[in-house]
Amino acid sequence: MGIKGIQKTSLVDYPGKLSTVLFFGGCNFLCGFCHNVDLVCDSGKLNSYSVYDTLKLLKDRSSLVDAVVITGGEPTLFKEIDSFIENIKDIPLLIKIDTNGSNSEVLKKLLGKGLVDYVAIDIKTSPEKYKLAAGVNIEFNKIKETVELVKESGVEYELRTTCVPCYVTLEDFKKIKEETGRVKKYFLQQFVNKATLDPALQECDPYPVGVLDEFKVYVKSFADECEIRGV
Repeated sequence: MGIKGIQKTSLVDYPGKLSTVLFFGGCNFLCGFCHNVDLVCDSGKLNSYSVYDTLKLLKDRSSLVDAVVITGGEPTLFKEIDSFIENIKDIPLLIKIDTNGSNSEVLKKLLGKGLVDYVAIDIKTSPEKYKLAAGVNIEFNKIKETVELVKESGVEYELRTTCVPCYVTLEDFKKIKEETGRVKKYFLQQFVNKATLDPALQECDPYPVGVLDEFKVYVKSFADECEIRGV
């Protein structure tokens, strides 16, 4: 675990804000369609940024950016995540966390301390297919707990699904709706069949845009806002 990459400036990772993105190594999922293979599987071989140097960089750039996006891998696995974010909030900068939703207790602690301003939760697929998509044995109830926690917290949030044809269909969105209920924002992400953790998925053609549009129409039945990314 640790900070394995830094993107100094991003226009897209925190909606409406200019941000710096921090990439944490390690993940408790093994999604076959993941593109951050080194971060997930071989993060120990990657160079690390010290907390001291990272905080110094953020302080130096605090007049240039509004926020910090903490992503991975899975950043909630980082043991010192709360104290690290406390230091960032003291700069001060807004915080967005990208998470797979499996660590609701960590997120609950962060939200309780007022350390998070925006949460993005990946919804891999419907409950019945979750083990297949995530590559590990994970109960969807864990993800559902995180969604409910964030919905009740009052912070800005989004759900997002990478629309991998092998794992995601219209029927899956119907089952997701049953579990999550109404949500504020839901983003559909186009699948890119390059450099995936599972090489077999590189032979899987992405959905045509028309299919994503059909998904969008349905998702808008339970999301106040729904957009497609990556097309």
